[in-house]
Amino acid sequence: MSDAWNEKLRMIRFRRKRERSTFREELRILPNWLVWTCVALSLLALLIGLGVNIHNLGTGGPTFPDDSLRNEPALSCLGLAGVILLTSFMLSCLLLTLGYVYRDARRRGMNGALWTLLVLILAPMYLFIGLVIYLLVRDPLPFTCPQCAASVSARFNFCPSCKYNLHPACPQCQKEVSDGDRFCPYCAMELKPASEAGDVPPARTAS
Repeated sequence: MSDAWNEKLRMIRFRRKRERSTFREELRILPNWLVWTCVALSLLALLIGLGVNIHNLGTGGPTFPDDSLRNEPALSCLGLAGVILLTSFMLSCLLLTLGYVYRDARRRGMNGALWTLLVLILAPMYLFIGLVIYLLVRDPLPFTCPQCAASVSARFNFCPSCKYNLHPACPQCQKEVSDGDRFCPYCAMELKPASEAGDVPPARTAS
């Protein structure tokens, strides 16, 4: 990959350090209607499949997996239920993944429809490689400005409300550093706090 692409990925990973979300919190962005739709469709497929299989066992029709288990109806229905639940689980995972990507991309200021379509296109050939790509290159979440508490995009370098330096850089190597760093992790230069370096604008005085 090019140096520019590597630098972009490095900056994305650096700015994601502000995120403190857990796996449970990430799951909460899934729409409830989509979760219950997956559950309802799985139960419906299970009821229809077992109903047809039980009916065919009594009438002499084709049964699962073949007529060799006609004398073992419980084993036949158990095997069919396992296949239906496994298939439903895989399809539900795909639908929930698409729902998560769409919701997560929109809250990060990205094109939700485009990323959802990309994950869907790559799913039949490469399973969840589209999701992996999205998780690697997605933008960081918006966060609160430490000075004025305004919500700002992770792409911003300065707060549009108070001009606070959201992503301070080392004055020597120009690499991005964290607010609490005392020394630059790239060139070891001593860093001054934001208040001493003039990153925080002075308060306005009444005229």
